[in-house]
Amino acid sequence: MARYADRLLADGERPVLRTRQHWLAPLIEGRTAIAIFVASVVLLILNISLSPSLMRDLIGYFAAVLLIASIAWFGWILIGWYSEDYLVTNRRVLKVDGILRKRSADSSLEKINDAVLEQSVLGRMLGYGDLEILTAAEAPVDHYSYLNGAPTFKRTMLDEKHRLEQEVYDFPGPPLRAEPPASVPGPATAAAPAVAAETDGAGAVSADSAADEGDVREAGPGSSQPEAARMTSDEITRALGNLADLRDRGAITPEEFEAKKQELLGRL
Repeated sequence: MARYADRLLADGERPVLRTRQHWLAPLIEGRTAIAIFVASVVLLILNISLSPSLMRDLIGYFAAVLLIASIAWFGWILIGWYSEDYLVTNRRVLKVDGILRKRSADSSLEKINDAVLEQSVLGRMLGYGDLEILTAAEAPVDHYSYLNGAPTFKRTMLDEKHRLEQEVYDFPGPPLRAEPPASVPGPATAAAPAVAAETDGAGAVSADSAADEGDVREAGPGSSQPEAARMTSDEITRALGNLADLRDRGAITPEEFEAKKQELLGRL
């Protein structure tokens, strides 16, 4: 049976790591229920030694109610712990909790700047920790307490972020431009024989000098290849990275980012 978090995945999105809080978390959260359970058991044992009376019956009923209530309380905590899902996918970090009323929160990998991991001595021994995810503006967006396998969770999240950035920003290099054939004459070269035929004297302009002059005109300001079209793939990649940073900081809108992205890709 598919879990609730699996139904939230988009097309093409796949889970890379799935975990939840450490088993110590429900014990700490349910410490009050555990204390009530222990107290009710002790009270029932002590009640057996009392002589039969109305007081003994009342204490026995009270202890039994406490015992049942503590078991139900701790059972609810365990069900809530089991219902948790912390996922790292190839696109985002997803957190789902709740039993009857589900709550999901996610952070896109491209917007995550860093993650702060804190582990106590006991946490390093048992393999849990507290993880806080930060955005590009250094603002925390989510907090994972008592996260099971916290170092692995953080490492997997950053690896998937790096892989996603490579898929988005690493473009193939532009195709090599072939040199124009030497046999193709330019506009001035074609006109050179006519000029030479008309000026067959000492001051005549030769066909070679006319061809050279035509080549200069083709490489001049009127050329059909603008300077912007000669950007390399590395320059476009850096430009896209700067645009993505501006978009994450809110300096430009996503629509402006997409428009500029298409313009840059058109220059490859």
